[in-house]
Order: sequence, then structure tokens, then C-alpha cells
Amino acid sequence: MEETGVSNSSSPSSISQSPDPSPGGDCRQAFPKLQNDTFLRAAWGQTTDYTPVWCMRQAGRYLKEFLATRAGQDFFDTCRSPETCCELTLQPLRRFPLDAAIIFSDILVVPQALGMQVTMVPGKGPTFSSPLRDEQDLDRLQAPVDVDKELGYVFQAITLTRHQLAGRVPLIGFSGAPWTLMSYMVEGGGSNTMAQAKRWLYQWPKASHRLLGLLTDVLVPYLVGQVAAGAQALQVFESHAGHLGPELFSEFALPYIREVAQRVKARLQEAGLAPVPLIIFAKDGHYALEELAQAGYEVIGIDWKVNPAQARERVGKSVTLQGNLDPCALYASKEKIGQYVEQMLAAFGPQRHIANLGHGIYPDMDSAHVGAFVEAVHQHSRRLQDK
Repeated sequence: MEETGVSNSSSPSSISQSPDPSPGGDCRQAFPKLQNDTFLRAAWGQTTDYTPVWCMRQAGRYLKEFLATRAGQDFFDTCRSPETCCELTLQPLRRFPLDAAIIFSDILVVPQALGMQVTMVPGKGPTFSSPLRDEQDLDRLQAPVDVDKELGYVFQAITLTRHQLAGRVPLIGFSGAPWTLMSYMVEGGGSNTMAQAKRWLYQWPKASHRLLGLLTDVLVPYLVGQVAAGAQALQVFESHAGHLGPELFSEFALPYIREVAQRVKARLQEAGLAPVPLIIFAKDGHYALEELAQAGYEVIGIDWKVNPAQARERVGKSVTLQGNLDPCALYASKEKIGQYVEQMLAAFGPQRHIANLGHGIYPDMDSAHVGAFVEAVHQHSRRLQDK
């Protein structure tokens, strides 16, 4: 990003006219001035007065207002409504002093843009009506994708949310990584083993690389489009890294993770857009921390199964770490949550750390305990800074 972590998002605070919400519209000059750049400063490795904090799935079913807003709505219809996505994104910010917002959307809008039918089945999760069963099925995908046409509703949601945030905190955009998206497209939904997706890697490696490359070709303009629309940071979710060992990850995941970062940065420069920090979160990908630290991302997210001090030793000092409290720790008392947070912060150290959970907030969690987590991060990290 820029040298201060603020200037690219510090456009005039007064909005004299309605921004152009279309994907190609340039409304950056109309965005309100950023008031809290702590998250961005930490992402760029700059000094911060305290540890910034946000939560994966901070807009979620643990909030009663989230449930009320989404009542009776199809999940992906919600994702296609910029106004609803904006409202859901803002809801946790009204409750908690979070240091970043993340746009409400879903990683599976990308397979939808390729022509696949995906529904969210209550109690089951995402379900593909016709998954990719063999390599011939790749011909069913509608590529290349016009991201402005197929995913413009995400860009519109980002632009609207940037304005509604009024500069309070930065806005994060995101996508799934190619392997994670491929695994859903082949499995047809969630899986405990990802056996069908891994079968592709072993049985049809060339077709697998073709699919992963096709997904990369969609993700690059999609992520760049999010920045053009107003996203101030980007997170790439490699949610299914844990189903791959080091060899498969190195062959079928890591090259595309690297390519996404390289091409997004190049495209941002070509488009005259200021760089934004990139975050990679490879859940259960602890075996590849060293490689991920060299993959072109400013921030490496780690889950709760990784020791923060050991992670820092392995990745060096050139990247920021994000994480990594066990989400289930929020079931503990508020007092205990404070103790767990204090331990976590001490393990990470006072700089180059963005506090988060090691995974998303679960639907049955007490919102007051989420608030206790956020408050504890701010309180204890300021104490840590004073030592």
C-alpha cells in the first residue's frame, strides 16, 4: 500500500455527489477520510499503538440483528443485494470497536460466475447441483468470465459500504484460493476428506492445473475489481489447505497462491491503483508457513493449532502475522477470555500482529463474549506496549 497506510483511502471527507457504483466507475476520490488506520499500519509492518483486531465471520448468525435482516432470504440472494451486504457488514461495527470491516459475501460466488449452480441448504451448507465429476466437465464452465457483469454486485456492495463506513475503519475484500474453490466444485459441497477433489490431483493432474489456472484467471480481475470499488485490503482464504500434505500443496496450491498475489499487484499498478496489503489464510497449512511467507503476501493468517512464537521464528520479521485465538475460547467466561487474549498477545509480541480468531465465529456464540475478546485485545495490547 502507500507509505502511511492511509493516503490512498484518505480522499476528501465531504461527498459532493453520489459516487458511480458501477464496477467501472471511479468513486475513490469521494470516499470519506480514513480515521483509524491501525489495521493497515500493522498489515504493512508499521508501528502501532495497540494491536488491531477483527474477526472472521464477524458478520454472522451469532448476532440477532443478522438473523433478523436475513430472515426468509435465500443466502445467495442476500449476497447479490449490495444494500443487504452493506447492512450486514456494518452490524458488528455498531456493537464492537473493531479495527476493520470485511465485506459480507461468499467465496462461492466465483463458481457461480463460471456458470455453476450453488445453493445454501440449511443444516447442510453449500450444495452444487452438478459438480465437476471428470475432466470433460471442465468444458461446462463458462470461461472467460466478465467479472464486471457477473460479480459487479460485489463491487457495488464494497463501494456502498465504504461510504457508509464513513472512514471509521478500513474495509477488507476477499476471495477463496484456487484449490479451495476447486475442492468445492468437485466435491459438490463440504467434505471431511476431500477425496473426490484429491482424486483429481492424482488421476487428472493436467486437468487439475487447467481448472486451477482458470480459477486464477477469474480471481485476479475479481480481486483487483474489489480494490477499484473501495476495498483497502484483500484476504485470500485457502480454507482446505489441511487436506493437502506438503507435496500436493507445493504442486497444486502454492503456485496459484503466489500467482494471485503477483498478478493482483501487477494489475493494480497497471490500473494506477495504490497497492493494498494482501492476507493469506491457509487453514491447517502450518507445514507451509515458510513458503507462504515468501508468496507475496504482507500478512500470514494462522489458526489456533500453530504456536505464535514458533510461527514468528519460521516466517521471519518481514511479514505480519494474523490470528489466532481458538474460537471455542469464546465459550469461556469473560475473565478467562481476557487471560487467553493476554497469553496470545504475549506470544505474538506487540508489533506486526493483527489479532483475530483462528477461524470464524460460530453461530451459537454469545455476542457479549465476542465483545470481551475485542476489548481484551485493545486493553492488554496497550499494556504490552507500555512495558
